[in-house]
Amino acid sequence: MGRFDGKVAVVTGGGQGIGRATSARLASEGALVVVADIVPGAAQRVAFELESNGCRALGLGCDVQDEVSVDNLFAEVAERFSGVDILVSNAGVTRDNLLHRMSVAEWDQVILVHCRGAFLCSRAAARTMVARRAGKIVLLSSSSALGNRGQANYATAKAGIQGLARTLALELGPFNINVNAVAPGFVDTAMTRAVAERLHLSLEEFQRQARERIPLGRLGQPEDIAAVISFMCSDDASYVSGQVLYVNGGRPG
Repeated sequence: MGRFDGKVAVVTGGGQGIGRATSARLASEGALVVVADIVPGAAQRVAFELESNGCRALGLGCDVQDEVSVDNLFAEVAERFSGVDILVSNAGVTRDNLLHRMSVAEWDQVILVHCRGAFLCSRAAARTMVARRAGKIVLLSSSSALGNRGQANYATAKAGIQGLARTLALELGPFNINVNAVAPGFVDTAMTRAVAERLHLSLEEFQRQARERIPLGRLGQPEDIAAVISFMCSDDASYVSGQVLYVNGGRPG
């Protein structure tokens, strides 16, 4: 018996990194996972891998900043599986730049994907959850919400995610829906590796510098974050709502 047996989970940005690891973790514990990604092929590849391992999964394309795309995703989930029990809103992008170099397009894209995307997906998922009077929503924030040089757009978006999580916990709590945010620190993903290129550092040097700032002395892995998300989605966290949990290896600030 898995703790998510009979549950339907939607994971956005599920085609790689934390989303992929979260999809695998939830599926391994019995959930039927809808892997959603802006690149349909990536979502389908992850779903195929999960099914090859005996899990239940479906890969679908979705652009989380587009209202029609999001509503179509959840309508299809409702039609196929009668709704969603778990939402992990993980889809994200970075467009790093210093303030005086940052374009309006770079600002807008990051805000739209993270904040608008989390809002649209939460609203769509809540329609089923409210009717059922049950559900779990986990929004992905970041330790960058505390401020990070070169990431005014990303830090603002991730701080906004925390405000959204706390507000939705207040609004949806009466319907037995838990809403929380998970804020990873440095995690070894394609997104963070791209930062090394932006800083003109070798990957080895970039990761060495990151490790030196982490009390546990190692980089976070997608599976580390997936484990925490899995807890937040489970009945073990039934009295946890409106919280932001930093998962950063002990790094302060």
